[in-house]
Parts: sequence; structure tokens; C-alpha cells
Amino acid sequence: MAISVLVPFTFGLEPLVALGLMAGIYNGAMYGGAIPAVLLRIPGTPAAVATTFDGYPMAQKGEGGFALQVAVVSSSIGGIASAFALMLLAPPLSKVTLLFGPSEVFWVAVFGLASIIFLLGGNPVKGLISACFGVFVSVAGSDPIYGNDRYTFGQLELLDGVNIVILLVGLYALPPVIDLLETPLKTDGVNSSKLGTEPIWRALPRMYRFWKTWIRSSIIGIWIGILPGAGGSMAAFMSYNEARRASKTPDTWGNGEPEGVAAAETANNADTASALIPALTLGIPGTAVAAVMLGGLLVHGLQPGPMLFRDNPDVVFGFMWQFLFGAILLVLLGGALATNSFARLLNLPRPLLGSVIIVLMLIGVYSIHGRMFDVYLMLGFGAIGWVMDKLKFPLPPVVLGLILGGFAEENLRLALRIGRGDWLVLFSNTTSLVLVALTVAVVVGPMIKRRIQGAKREEATS
Repeated sequence: MAISVLVPFTFGLEPLVALGLMAGIYNGAMYGGAIPAVLLRIPGTPAAVATTFDGYPMAQKGEGGFALQVAVVSSSIGGIASAFALMLLAPPLSKVTLLFGPSEVFWVAVFGLASIIFLLGGNPVKGLISACFGVFVSVAGSDPIYGNDRYTFGQLELLDGVNIVILLVGLYALPPVIDLLETPLKTDGVNSSKLGTEPIWRALPRMYRFWKTWIRSSIIGIWIGILPGAGGSMAAFMSYNEARRASKTPDTWGNGEPEGVAAAETANNADTASALIPALTLGIPGTAVAAVMLGGLLVHGLQPGPMLFRDNPDVVFGFMWQFLFGAILLVLLGGALATNSFARLLNLPRPLLGSVIIVLMLIGVYSIHGRMFDVYLMLGFGAIGWVMDKLKFPLPPVVLGLILGGFAEENLRLALRIGRGDWLVLFSNTTSLVLVALTVAVVVGPMIKRRIQGAKREEATS
């Protein structure tokens, strides 16, 4: 939500500065999710759920300050490892993707949509409906070749299509704010003013024994981040389970084991930059936040995909370094000072927080073109997002449908023009066939897996 609210305020900034701002918020927010997870047993982000397992028991035992210090150091280590993975893996992968033509790029877009629909979890039918809604929004406006109006419903403001910022703010920021306003905070959490956080240099010697967990969790987080549709929650849970399995005292886990906090926080931060590896090189985001970051790239005229590294190397490599510096600064600024300061925000009344966020959203969206139509459109997307959220429809496919819908249409029509209207041009080379096979595997694989698991359960019960 923080990145989507921020995007409208980056219009006047240089692209590199704007992307650095978003990278900093991404890194900071991933650690920030641990603060309410430890103090209130309420994860600030979905990826911080595993942090509550041992973080909250530590806070109840009077070790909340140390739990947050473990979280910030582990988050920084995971973020640094993830930034190095982005630097080392994205450039060579981009050189391979530069060889792609229109038909290959079209299949990459289809593969990306299929991945986010079928691998994100939940109901694939709902994911497909969400993606179709995103694609529908992407084709609204003037036809890029013939100039005909498409789904504008007589509104001149829609001739240029729907600005992705309006959709991002409405879809991602408004529903959580509504929940914030309608749900009173009732908790038996720890008083944040009595954390007793010690300087980080004093806490470090007690953390050295976590070095194996930091390495293992970083690898798990990077691997999960690269996989489309997986995300930080899966990384945190897998890392927590592996660390507990490797522990000599697994019985203490769940009762305030600091290593559990280290495992969860390292992994959910290790997937931040690594999730951008497929996003920057192929235009396929590894997580929902990466999909929002793709929207931020588009806002500043940067098209994610293989051409990004060739046309804007200064911006993309600067973006990578910003992720690295952001992760390093996290341990310097996110220690006792930030932890004690931001933890006190949890004591503010929720209506006040919600009202401030709504005002920021309205100002940001209005400032795009200086017209109320965009504000009404944002509120409409917000209402749709709230309904989808209540009905358990995933939101990332909508964003990816908007991003990849126009991208896929453009390359499909270009490929067909090259092939003089022959659809077989889409299957004319090995790379396209491999991408088609991968797409089929992504669609069919989860179905086969569910059937096998169902058959095993039936055998076990019979």
C-alpha cells in the first residue's frame, strides 16, 4: 500500500530518484512489518506472519527490544544478499532475452499471466477473472494501430487509456484503509514505550550464532523470490520450518526462540530484490509488490523487459545499487532510533491514520492530470478492489493484466504483421515452443499435483 500511495508523488522526480525512493520504502516496509508482529502479534505485512511465532512470545517475556534488533539485522542481511543476487543474475539473463522477437515476447507475457494466475495460490478461476479484468482495463482507450475508441463509454478522459497509478492507488491502497477504519484495534500487545531497546552494537554479539540460519534463509528467500507468484510469505514459512528442523532445540521454537525471528525476517527480505529479476528482464513480477514496482517503472516511461537494460542501463543498474544501499542503511537507521519511533505510531487512533492516508491518496491522484475524473475513477477502482478483497479475488493478476495486456497485444499484432496474418508464426521457433511448453506446465502442473494429493488422501483414509 505504501508504494502505491507514494507513486503519484514521484512524478516530478528523476526516474532514478523515484525508483530509489520506492526501493527504500520496499526494504523498510518489509522490516516494518515485524514491529507490530512482535509487539502486537499482528503482522504488518503478510510476509511477517512467521515472525509472530517467536517474536511475540519474546516480547511477552520482556525481550521485545532484542526481537526487533534480531529482526532488523536479519532483514538487512537478507536484503543485501537479495541485492547481490539481482546484480549478478539479472544482467546475463537480460542479454539472453534481448534475442527475443515479437512472438517470443508475446509468449513471455502469456507465461507471466499464467504464472501469476495459477501459482499465486487460491482459486485459479478467480485469478483468471482478475487477470481478464486487468487485460480489459489495458485495452481501454484508442486502438494503437487504427485509432478507434475502445471501451471509453464516451469519456474523453479515457482516450489515452487508464493511468496505472490510478488503478494501483485505488486497488491496493483504498481497501486496506477501509479495513483500517472499520476494524477497531483490540490487542493485548506489549506497550511500545517500554521496549527497552539497547544499542545495536551491544546486541550483535548475541546474534553471531545465527550465521548458518542467515545463509540458509537468504538462499531460500532468493530462490522463492525468483519464482513467479511465490512471494515473501512462502519464503518466510519455508525458512522458518527449515531452521527449526535444523535446530538442536526444536522444542523451544514457538516459545520465544530468537533464531525463529532471524529465519523468518531474513527470508522475507531476501525475496525483495530477487523478485525483480524476472520483473526487470522478462516483465514477470515475482511478487505482488514487484507488480506494483513494475507500475512505478511504467509511470516513469521505463518498459520492463529485455530492452530495459539496453536502453536505460544507468537507471536500471542505479536501481540495483539503491537496493543494496537501502538494505545497508536499514541496519543503521532501523535500529533503536527507528524502532522506538515508529513503534509508537501503533498507539495512534486508527481513524486518524486512515484519514491521513486517504487525503494523501486524493492529493496524489488529483495531481496526475489536475482533474476530478481521475479521483472518481480511483474511488471506483477502490470499490472494485474492496469487493474483490471480500470475495477473495486476488489483486496482483489485475495489475499484471494491465501491464502485460497491452504488451502482449502489441507484440501479437506485430508478430502477425510480420507473418502476414499466419498464426503459425507464433510457433515457428524453438524458443516460442519452449515458452508454450512452460505455460502449459504452469497451467496443468497444479491440477496434476492436486489430483495426486487427493489420491494419496483417499488411500490414507481408506
